Amino acid sequence: MSPHLLPATTHSYLERSAASLHEAVTARDVPTRYACAHVAALQAAAALLAARARPAPRARRQKNAWVLLAEVAPELTEWARFFAAGAAKRAAAEAGSTRAVTEREADDLVRDSDRFLAVVEQSLGLVPHVRAGGRAAVPHASEHSGVA
Repeated sequence: MSPHLLPATTHSYLERSAASLHEAVTARDVPTRYACAHVAALQAAAALLAARARPAPRARRQKNAWVLLAEVAPELTEWARFFAAGAAKRAAAEAGSTRAVTEREADDLVRDSDRFLAVVEQSLGLVPHVRAGGRAAVPHASEHSGVA
């Protein structure tokens, strides 16, 4: 799909993803950093779904965004599994748990979400956003999580 033909909702989700990622980068506490980074990834997934997904008949069981992402963009299945696995930690972090995630996990997720947003942007035919500091603030997620 041409970037010029993308739905407005796609662009809106991409903007929200970038804003959540910025919030994650600037967050002072670890749970907020983790939760904002995970939400940024979820919003990036929503952007791609808004561009590619087609409504299913109502009789079907509802699926979460990560399941839908893997169906709509099979090339992103590994990413979908990775972020789906962090949903419970995000919920705990959002609930205020200070033990839900470590500082390293939060920092890694910020990098992972930053990279995922760029992957989504590229898959939509857009020029990827400028990463934190013009490049990744720390090594790519693939060095830690196996996600490419």
